[in-house]
Amino acid sequence: MTGAVGTGSRARLRLPLGLWGLTRVVLLLCAFRIVVVPGPDATLEVEQIYQGWYEVLRTGVYPRDDVTWQYPPAAALAVLSPALLPFLGYKTAFFVLALVCDAVVMGLLLHTGRRAGRSMRGAWLWLAAVPLLGPTAYARYDIMVTAIAMAALLAVRRDPRVLGVLAGFGAVLKVWPALLLAGTPKGGATRRAWPVAAGTAAGVLLLCAAWMPGSLAFLSYQSERGTEVESLGAMVFHVARHFGWEGEARMNYGSMEFLGPYVSWVSTGAMVLTVAAFGWLALWRFRARRFDSSTTADAAFVAVLLFTVTSRVISPQYMIWLFGLAAVCLVYRSTRMRRPAHLVLWATAVTQFEFPVWFSHVTQSDPLGIGVLFLRNGLLVWAAFSACRILWRHTVTDAGVVRIPGQARRPEREKVLAGSA
Repeated sequence: MTGAVGTGSRARLRLPLGLWGLTRVVLLLCAFRIVVVPGPDATLEVEQIYQGWYEVLRTGVYPRDDVTWQYPPAAALAVLSPALLPFLGYKTAFFVLALVCDAVVMGLLLHTGRRAGRSMRGAWLWLAAVPLLGPTAYARYDIMVTAIAMAALLAVRRDPRVLGVLAGFGAVLKVWPALLLAGTPKGGATRRAWPVAAGTAAGVLLLCAAWMPGSLAFLSYQSERGTEVESLGAMVFHVARHFGWEGEARMNYGSMEFLGPYVSWVSTGAMVLTVAAFGWLALWRFRARRFDSSTTADAAFVAVLLFTVTSRVISPQYMIWLFGLAAVCLVYRSTRMRRPAHLVLWATAVTQFEFPVWFSHVTQSDPLGIGVLFLRNGLLVWAAFSACRILWRHTVTDAGVVRIPGQARRPEREKVLAGSA
């Protein structure tokens, strides 16, 4: 009987593993430009920027004179990682390491999804989302950061300190993994995870500062960023260009940004929205009473979704963060985030048309560019509002309500499952 069950389990894995292999071969063909995706080359950043940083970092200093270096100091580890494969060229090694991260994530999702109370939906979402984003998925180090974040959330039930270590390290890689801590259950889990995360982040920062000079140079360049043409706030200027607005879209600090009258106002407004979103998260955490098995992942997904939507940027690679955390949510059968996760999946599919396929239309603010951008950003806003509403209702509004078929709702005390997530 055990052998039959094992054989059946392996048979159920053949389809997702086979599709993963097939889609990743196609994705690598696109990354190496054997199959050419229309629009600008999404992989040029690896050759023209990452490899340049790699050469500087090898000399023992951060690229502090390069305005495109806008990442926390531990990002140097990701940029230097192709040195692990010295027998390959930089670009090839980077793509191979991205593929390895992709495979590790798929393995984690499949392994976790087969457990009792779990689901394979997360693995299927990841399987579909990575190729839907196109070669950008392998041409940015975000897939490495996302793999760490997903491993952290999948490990939280076993030991919240693992979440703390990985979230702290991830925060020094690209800041946003600090938001994984937003939904740790109140009490012991939070007391174990948060100090460990802070200690890990501080330790890595100190090591980076001692390792090479210029570790904090990224702060000044990041603060001087404007409004990127793909962001939610940029929609104002895409429309305004058709009514005589005198600004322009051009390369600035390593990305296409709007420059001109009132841009600083919109950038400030985006930061105000981000602060307001974090204020809502703080209020939610104070009011939340129910923490079940999926709450930590659900809250992390909501936090990163809000951070992304209110950003001045919303680059294509940000979608990797979102569908990665959405996949973790779907691993839990108890999650309520299915609709927001599917909206993020649709937004990922649209993103490949926004960049690279029709990026020239986006930068020119023509009807096609505006239309695809409105669709992508509209899906993200819809996902954010839906996810916030679901999280609040499940953990705050309905936390003390027991539904009895055929009877009206009646409030009852319900034990908060502080240790189950």
